[in-house]
Amino acid sequence: MESRKIWVFVGGAVSAVTGLVITYNTTVGNILYLATYLTLCTAAWLAVVRTPSGPDRRPWVPAAMAQTLWLIGDVIELVYYYLAKVPPVGVADAFWLAGYPLLAVALTMMARRRAPGQLRGAVLDGLTLTVAAALAAWQFLIMPSLGSGYGLAETIVPALYPIADVALLAAVLFITLSPGERGAPTRLLLGAVVLYLVIDVSYNVLPYFLDYDLVARIGPLIMLGNALITAACMHPARAELTRPGQRVNVLHPSRVLFLGLAFLTAPTLSLVKTGLQVNAVAVLIATALSTAFVLTRFTIAVREQERAQAQLAYQARHDPLTGLANRTVLTDELERVLPQRSGPVAVLYVDLDGFKEVNDTHGHQAGDLVLSTVAQRLSGAVRATDLVVRLGGDEFVLFCPDLPEADAIRLAERVLGDVSQPIRYAGKPLDVGASVGIAAYGSDTPTRDSDVLRTADMAMYEAKRQGRGRWVMAGTPAAPPAVPDDSDLQPA
Repeated sequence: MESRKIWVFVGGAVSAVTGLVITYNTTVGNILYLATYLTLCTAAWLAVVRTPSGPDRRPWVPAAMAQTLWLIGDVIELVYYYLAKVPPVGVADAFWLAGYPLLAVALTMMARRRAPGQLRGAVLDGLTLTVAAALAAWQFLIMPSLGSGYGLAETIVPALYPIADVALLAAVLFITLSPGERGAPTRLLLGAVVLYLVIDVSYNVLPYFLDYDLVARIGPLIMLGNALITAACMHPARAELTRPGQRVNVLHPSRVLFLGLAFLTAPTLSLVKTGLQVNAVAVLIATALSTAFVLTRFTIAVREQERAQAQLAYQARHDPLTGLANRTVLTDELERVLPQRSGPVAVLYVDLDGFKEVNDTHGHQAGDLVLSTVAQRLSGAVRATDLVVRLGGDEFVLFCPDLPEADAIRLAERVLGDVSQPIRYAGKPLDVGASVGIAAYGSDTPTRDSDVLRTADMAMYEAKRQGRGRWVMAGTPAAPPAVPDDSDLQPA
């Protein structure tokens, strides 16, 4: 589904939920409530079915099941409302509570898919924050419920909701702190879970300040969270939630701040419990200062390690002479972009003409100058979204997503013109040219990363066979490519 239609769907859900809040607890409102909820659940399951089967679909199944269980709980509650007295605790609670672990499982599955082998840091930080939240929930939400003097079921079941919220918080922290893209699908999903948590906390806290009939009107907002999850599943970029993300080795300052607040949760809650005694305040201040010093030292050490790792990572993925991306980066980009592309794509395979003569006549220092200059000219010829790669020797590749065939031809002609401009070395011009092979694919043409590069390579050899200094589009009738001469294999 197009992104524009996704936001239309979300806008319709906002309008519907707004109407349900206004008509809450009326017969018309209840009918519309069930109809809207049933529509959203149907949309959720349709989105799951339309997601390609396999690992990318699996996390969405428990998410849709959670929404369905919450709908069943609401149906049971309405049956009680119209046919009998609504019990304080009943069968509906079993369905409502069962939805939380299912959604937590869905989020955890996504986090594991996004960060295979990289989730340890996110889990440790997430559990640290979760323990702090659990301690606050115990003191302010669970303990008051346990000491309310009600029966066993009426005491235990309300306490289970904060526990379920804590489990859901842990799962959302896992996916929030894990590496991966942070596009619209991720924001929609996280927005839905945050909305669920805010609603549950509001149900527990707002009755102390507002009339319960007014607080109960926030119930339909849960459907808005359901709509956001469904929108994330329908989004064309939903794969960002279930595909491995790039490793992120940067410690965000907010992460350190949240960890510091988590460390101070226990002494702060103890201070609130015992009262503002002088000694207790002094202990809290000392603990806060110690925590700040420890986290500062920790941050400095992590930053030093990040810089060293970043340098090593850059060296592993870039050509040391030209600074261009290397074959590893190209392979990763082909594997990432091609399977999910929705538009055209073009690959230009560029091989220099006359490079061996430059090396033989003027030496490798001149050859290095030629390669560096050509790399700069290629980088200046492409768009910011394109990728320029040096494969090795005098071979370069331009990977251009969303570039139609006609534009790929114009780019090849510009490359031929730019590369052929003389390069000054020791007061003398160095003349090189280029042969370009183009592999261009339309929106509906299937592609595989290995085929795309091989096809462009073969077209480049055909350009050399036809006389060099030209481009050839793959697929045009031509004789088999000639065997490359030594100039094609000569490294700098």
